[in-house]
Amino acid sequence: MSSEINQVFLKKRVLISGGMGFIGSTLAHRLLKLGARLTIVDSLDPFSGGNPFNLHGMTEQCNLIIADIGDESQVGSIIKGQDFLFNLSGQISHLGSMQDPYKDLQANGLSQLSLLEMCRKHNPDIRIVYSSTRQIYGRTQFLPVDENHPLVPVDMNGVSKLTGECYHMVSHRVNKLQISILRMTNVYGPRMRVRDAFKGFIGFWFRQLIEGKEIPIFGTGKQIRDFNFVDDVIDALLLTAVDPGTVGEVYNLGAEPISLLNLAQMMIEINGSGSYHFEPFPHDRKRIDIGNYYGDYTKIHNQLGWSPLTTLRDGLAKTLEYYRANREFYFL
Repeated sequence: MSSEINQVFLKKRVLISGGMGFIGSTLAHRLLKLGARLTIVDSLDPFSGGNPFNLHGMTEQCNLIIADIGDESQVGSIIKGQDFLFNLSGQISHLGSMQDPYKDLQANGLSQLSLLEMCRKHNPDIRIVYSSTRQIYGRTQFLPVDENHPLVPVDMNGVSKLTGECYHMVSHRVNKLQISILRMTNVYGPRMRVRDAFKGFIGFWFRQLIEGKEIPIFGTGKQIRDFNFVDDVIDALLLTAVDPGTVGEVYNLGAEPISLLNLAQMMIEINGSGSYHFEPFPHDRKRIDIGNYYGDYTKIHNQLGWSPLTTLRDGLAKTLEYYRANREFYFL
C-alpha cells in the first residue's frame, strides 16, 4: 500500500467492532502501526473468534470496551468523534446459525441496525466499512462469482448477513451514511479460531496438523474454494475506507481457486508431515453446503488496484508457524 494511504490514518479516531476477533485484531495491529487512535468493541462471546491474546502487547494503547455493538448505553457515546468505523462484528458460523437462528439474527441483524442508528444519531459523517460474506450468494449459478450473482442464501447465517447488508445499504441511500461493503471469502491466517470447526474448517485443519492428527475431508475433496490471507484482507479494508469513490458500493474479495483435497495436500507438504482421510458429509453440513465457489474480484481490482499478494503457500506457512509458537493461547 502507498505511503499516502497509510498517512490517512495518522491520529485518526478509528472504531473497530469485533476488534478482538481474527480480522478485527489484525486490522487493529496494522492501524496502531499507522498511528491511529483506536477504540475496540467486542462482546467476547465464547462461540465467536474473540480472543484476548489477539491484542497481545497493545491493550494499553487502545480503548477497549467489552460490549455488544447494539448496546447504546455502552457504545452510543463512543460513536461520537470517530472518523472511521470498521464493522467486523457478527456471527459467521453456518452450523451455529441453524442451531440458534435467533441469536444469529440478533448479532447480524438487530445489533447491526442498532449500531447504524447510533451512527445516524451521533455521528452521521463517520466513514463505515462493513464486512459481509460470500455466503449470501448461496449455491453458485456460475463461476467465478461476481457482485451481480443472485443472492439465494442456503442457511440462516446467509440470511442474517444479507439482512445486515441491506440495513447498511438502506442507511446509505436514505440516511446518507458513508458506507462500503466487502463480501469476503475464506479468510485465514494468524489469530483465527482453531480450537474447533465451528467457525470454519481450515482453522481446525491447522490444529489437526500441529497436533499430529489426520485432516478430515468431507465428501470427495473435489470441492473448490478460494482463500485470502488476512493481511491482504486488511489491505482491502484500508483501501476501501480511504477512497470516497467506494461509498455505496459492494465488492467481492477472492483468490485463485483450489480443491480441498489439493489444499490438504499442500498443508501437509508445508508442515512436513501429516495425513488426511475422507468422511461422508454429515447431514447437518451437507444440507447447507454451497458446492464450488470462488469469487471474481475484478471490480475492486479495477477501482482500487487490489489483488491478493500473498500466495497460498506462503500464507499457509506463516499461519502454521504462528500456531506452533502460540498454540497455548488458541488450542484450549
